[in-house]
Amino acid sequence: MGLRDGDVGVGYTCMSEQSDPRWLVRDAVAAEAAGFDLLVFSDHYSPWLTSQGHAPYAWSVLGAVAQATERVELMTYVTCPTMRYHPAVVAQKAATVALLSEGRFTLGLGSGENLNEHVVGHGWPAVEERQEMLVESLEIISALFDGGLLTYSGEHFRVDSARLWDLPERRVPIAVAVSGEKSCARFSPLADHLVAVEPDASLGPAWDAAREPGQAPSRRVGQLPVSWDRDRDTAIARAHEQFRWFAGGWKVNADLPTTAGFSGASQFVRPEDVAGQIPCGNSVEAIVEAASEFFEAGFTDLALVQIGGEHQADFLAAAEAEIIPALREAAASADPSPS
Repeated sequence: MGLRDGDVGVGYTCMSEQSDPRWLVRDAVAAEAAGFDLLVFSDHYSPWLTSQGHAPYAWSVLGAVAQATERVELMTYVTCPTMRYHPAVVAQKAATVALLSEGRFTLGLGSGENLNEHVVGHGWPAVEERQEMLVESLEIISALFDGGLLTYSGEHFRVDSARLWDLPERRVPIAVAVSGEKSCARFSPLADHLVAVEPDASLGPAWDAAREPGQAPSRRVGQLPVSWDRDRDTAIARAHEQFRWFAGGWKVNADLPTTAGFSGASQFVRPEDVAGQIPCGNSVEAIVEAASEFFEAGFTDLALVQIGGEHQADFLAAAEAEIIPALREAAASADPSPS
């Protein structure tokens, strides 16, 4: 199995920063029943803002969801395998979830954020070092997925006689978060699929150009936050309260260490600024318009984030009745940029 082949996959985000772990399992089951193809899970030690108020351990939630669902694909979006977790441990966790889910799991990886990684007390490296660490992590994880005994000595990581004793029959697919041509060139040869949070049409061609001979075609997995509510003003207020950090951009978001830092950095972001970036209210057309930017940029999968952990039920009902069918129609009629 793994990520969907063929039609564009419509996904749902189990966002750990805004939900109690029991809600996440409940909402994952409901999302599968609503018809979503893919569930992606954020892997955080801390919420972005204090107002979000949660940060359960994503891998425990994944284990529970793997048992509570039957069809839907599962994916981390994304795990940082460099500081909080040693890559050998990430490989073991991923293989276990793949077995528990009967092959429905894809391991999504990225270079991480200071917000989550500083907690282990090792400082926060510069971006070039973080990407070097991610390359070594990918080498270790891939080697362990191959089976056999691994001893590894790199600039950043060592592995001493490690082996995964429980591996799925089908190798766990790996997806990597990228943000530009340089990261595409660096990570495409080491991964199966691409992850990005911006509908950047240049990423797919850059990723494909860096593929090694014999590598299979890649999925391109994006993410779109929405704030669904019958009352648009309420939706905007909730998005501003819990998601204004989103306006900072990746370079800011990767480096701030605390919720207080994100609160300070976003203190001048206005509700209307958030509403200009995130579809708010109950307009299916607004969601389709925002999603179409991803489809036209060649993305093959798009996971929606409904803002507000306690505000999932109405969104999921609307998704089943209106949003998912509308997104499938829009994806089918999109004219992706050449790649």
